[in-house]
Amino acid sequence: MPNVASHTEPQIGALPNAQPRRSRRKSARPGELLAAALDLFVEKGFAATRVEEVAARAGVSKGTLFLYFPSKEELFKAVVRENMSSRFAEWNDEFDRFEGSTRDMLRHCLFSWWERLGTTKASGIPKLMMSEAQNFPELASFYQHEVMQPAHALIQRILKRGVARGEFRPMDVTYGAYLVMAPMLFLALWQHSLGTCCGAQAQLNPQSYLAAQLDMLLYGFCAQSPLASTPRNVLPEQTPI
Repeated sequence: MPNVASHTEPQIGALPNAQPRRSRRKSARPGELLAAALDLFVEKGFAATRVEEVAARAGVSKGTLFLYFPSKEELFKAVVRENMSSRFAEWNDEFDRFEGSTRDMLRHCLFSWWERLGTTKASGIPKLMMSEAQNFPELASFYQHEVMQPAHALIQRILKRGVARGEFRPMDVTYGAYLVMAPMLFLALWQHSLGTCCGAQAQLNPQSYLAAQLDMLLYGFCAQSPLASTPRNVLPEQTPI
């Protein structure tokens, strides 16, 4: 009788160097947890989301979640950093290399924000912060530092460039930045609130909305031209005296 203990026949279909499923997925777990947390934070809000739900949606135990994120607050911060804060280095680098007019730069700012952030689930985070900031002041302070301040700095940089090049008239760039951010914030709030339940006739087309806002901003920001004070719907020869 052969000595069956001397060697083990490989199982049919087994890979000689295959790792257990648990080991192969270990490096992916932080990303899976962040994706699950983003979904639940946007769907339910920060206060109503439980870490057990995040872990279950990611397919791990609550203990595994705490190996990566020691608290729900730290999990939320990681979600913000992954989906929002990390964008600003990319945008600033793009504007370092931008060679077009400041009008084109501002247009790129609005539309790239929509394409890279507004169309994603992360666009629901501003609504969450506005509704829950008062109850979680530490997270509000974190969001202000990680998202609001870099966003303001980036937009102020664009406006200062326009003023320095004579494309935009002199302005208070602090409040000018708020004017740029306001339509983007409104669009994000709309699509995660009334926009989800209004009829088709009340829906906003994001590209058309941003184009209209950009038109209004540029007519307010741009340096004086012969037609700058002419009403948009009045031809030059019809301008009232």
